[in-house]
Amino acid sequence: MGKSITIMDKEYKDWILDLSQRYRRSQIKAAVKVNMEKLLFNWQLGRDIVEMHVEERWGEKVITQLSKDLRLALPGVEGLSRSNIYYCKNFYLLYSQDSEIVQQVIGQLEGKTNASTSEIVHQLEGQFADNIFVQQVVGLFQIPWGHHCTIIDKVKGDRKKALFFVRKTIEEGWSRGVLETWIATDLYNREGKAITNFHNTLPEPMSDLASEITKDPYNFAFAGIRGKYNERLLKDALLKNITDFLLELGTGFSYVGKEYRLQIGETENFIDLLFFHIPLNCYVVIEVKIDKFTPGDLGQLGTYVVACNHILKQSHHNPTIGLLVCKSKDNLLAQYALESSNQPIGISEFELEKLYPTKVEGMIPTIEELEDKLNDRLSSEEKENPSEDDKQ
Repeated sequence: MGKSITIMDKEYKDWILDLSQRYRRSQIKAAVKVNMEKLLFNWQLGRDIVEMHVEERWGEKVITQLSKDLRLALPGVEGLSRSNIYYCKNFYLLYSQDSEIVQQVIGQLEGKTNASTSEIVHQLEGQFADNIFVQQVVGLFQIPWGHHCTIIDKVKGDRKKALFFVRKTIEEGWSRGVLETWIATDLYNREGKAITNFHNTLPEPMSDLASEITKDPYNFAFAGIRGKYNERLLKDALLKNITDFLLELGTGFSYVGKEYRLQIGETENFIDLLFFHIPLNCYVVIEVKIDKFTPGDLGQLGTYVVACNHILKQSHHNPTIGLLVCKSKDNLLAQYALESSNQPIGISEFELEKLYPTKVEGMIPTIEELEDKLNDRLSSEEKENPSEDDKQ
């Protein structure tokens, strides 16, 4: 065996680096293309089952037989289990509403399988630039099948909610585990829900983007607080779990400091929590209140926002925004208070844990009811839950 050699020539090293990068890019493109074709096949399978009225024609057990026959015809191919075929059917049913538009988009995707996904997406986005729904449909074919199975399980037929999580998965690059977490925390009903005056105090399109980064309520259950607490204990708990805190705030927040000192004239002031939002290119001042919102809370926060603009903000930064997170609020009072402020501020609530009603007599199921529920679940389990291999 010949001795290995070491080539120190820079051109040779650059060539090796270029080859390795080209290979990785080709692998990514291949994986994306395979995923799109798999999703198209699943869509077509679901469409056939619905439009051919397969179950009505050949009986309820036909899906079981279909699974067996497809496995015989396509040995070694994954995703042909009975449960996964039901996912294909539900995939089609969930997104085939407004079918004329959907079928037009799907038809173009089916006719361009030799092109790259990015090329197809670019062409369709250009063709339907003003149609948000069309762009959302195109997005269906950019996330893995396992993510779709999770969404189908959790959204219970709510197409708008499903498309919201498809879009967020694409934008944020969520893994399936992260997707499940955000669905469980009801992100769909919390994101962008803070009461703000951004449209009156910020230029377009920053006002819309700033609204989107808010949530109401914020889920601070990760802080682990169960007993009595004060503002310092809560803020300490939030920063002790800074990774979870940043995850709850959302993508783009960069932590600057706690009790951040600002010298305003001859007075020392301390901001509860100071962040910088990279996509918005601005500072975000967060004040946490453990009591119910009062209009007086806005005076302090507004002062800090103005101070940040004078002391911290640089010429290339956008205006600082403020976020007041309180235990509870009267929404109408909060709206009126914000109308009186000329600083961009949002008001949200926070939750430390989900509260469930105390069990009372008559709410606890009997043994017979539990047995009936278990039997119903077992009989439908195969239909509703694919194997992990199918979800890959």
